Amino acid sequence: MKLSNLDLIIIGLFFLLMLAIGIYAYFRNKNSEDYFVAGGNLPWWVSGISHHVSGYSGAVFVAYAALAYTHGISVYFWWAFTIGIGILVSAKKFPVLWMKLRKVFHIQSPLEFLKIRYNLFTQQLMAWSGVLLKLFDIGAKWASIAILLNVFTGISLPVGILVSGGISLLYITFGGLWAVVITDFAQFIVQLLAGGVMFIAVLMHLDGMSTLSSLWQKLPEGNSQVFHEPYTVGFALAFLFINFLSYNGGQWNLATRYISSPSEQQVVKAAKLSGWLYLIWPLILFLPMWAAPVLLPDLSDPSQSYGELTLLLLPSGLVGLVIASLFANTMSMTSSDINTIAAVISRDILPNISRKIHPDSLKIARTVTFIFTSMTILVALQYEYFGGVLGLIISWFGALVGPIAVPLLLGLIPTFRKCGPAAAITSILAGLMAFIFTKNVEIGSLALQVSLPLMMSFITYVTVGLLSQRKIPEKVSQMFSLLYQN
Repeated sequence: MKLSNLDLIIIGLFFLLMLAIGIYAYFRNKNSEDYFVAGGNLPWWVSGISHHVSGYSGAVFVAYAALAYTHGISVYFWWAFTIGIGILVSAKKFPVLWMKLRKVFHIQSPLEFLKIRYNLFTQQLMAWSGVLLKLFDIGAKWASIAILLNVFTGISLPVGILVSGGISLLYITFGGLWAVVITDFAQFIVQLLAGGVMFIAVLMHLDGMSTLSSLWQKLPEGNSQVFHEPYTVGFALAFLFINFLSYNGGQWNLATRYISSPSEQQVVKAAKLSGWLYLIWPLILFLPMWAAPVLLPDLSDPSQSYGELTLLLLPSGLVGLVIASLFANTMSMTSSDINTIAAVISRDILPNISRKIHPDSLKIARTVTFIFTSMTILVALQYEYFGGVLGLIISWFGALVGPIAVPLLLGLIPTFRKCGPAAAITSILAGLMAFIFTKNVEIGSLALQVSLPLMMSFITYVTVGLLSQRKIPEKVSQMFSLLYQN
């Protein structure tokens, strides 16, 4: 499965564009506030698009494409639909609170306020665990991009990792958040073009516009059902809960988009844009994946369905455009993660290790970004050596996202102001214990298996906090007063 020279040229131009944007963004950074939160001046449309594209990777075109092939439209309803609804219902709540945290407390990292809300130990526990696990998570994403490059071009995995990781290393280090969000916008345009081309190609190959109504009768039994076992209503509700927390700031890189907004009006518009994109765009993006069983019946490996469709339907040049969009999705997520993790290291971890390190230093920001990104590339280069260990670490990262999101987001709601450090730490531990339980005990319900860690974290946080006789510290009361004053 090799690409033509024209396809390779288009992919090469895509990578060069990423570098050019990084160099352009370099001159927009005067201090760490510019570097990590775009000076708090991120336009709503840039923020909304960046929030959207930073929320999913190339896995959509591999793992989710396989589910679209085998289980049909249900993947939209438990994945994209729940994300869109989760963002839209809280567009005037959590995005506004993140923006106010920057204005009131001058935060540049999503974890900075935890020192005030809980204590230093809780903040450091969440920071260190998140950073260490993200190191391996991002490393695995570089490896996944390299695997794509290897499949389509024949480039070896180490070279593929160095190409994608090295280019990202340069533009992220040069430009900070401005480089990340501008490349996110460029990558979204590439994704729109590629997705639109595939959408039209499928319609032309089948029944034209009437495909939109006729396709569903041609699909395998069950593929046109909204809920298809094991992806039941309960599973979708579980994912709604998980996505509600993750996409409102539980994933730190997504919180940064809101933190960087200039005003309440702008941040609400950004959230609504991202939410509506999740509801509408995947309907176009997934149509080729849903049509794959008709166009490619009896495919032995459904995870290759999108790649096979690309080669079947598109001429040279347009294939390269679609492949570039696959890279764009994963690079959006990795670069977004790196920028936020660098902020956590620079502002939450290093100043507590040495007082000589100034958290507002642009030089420190760039140095930390360069070193952390380099470490993720080194992890990726050892991907085969880590083998199952790396997969295990990634599983643990997934298990931590939910439990860490609970004290992070609920800690911003006045109802839970009595929930202190004990509630935060025990909720994280309860979530991890529930995760271990689900891995060692067979649970019949996939919905319960997926949601149990987050449910246990939520129940523990609320129970420990509300039963506590702890007096609310003055600094916590003051924090809520400042956040909720008109």
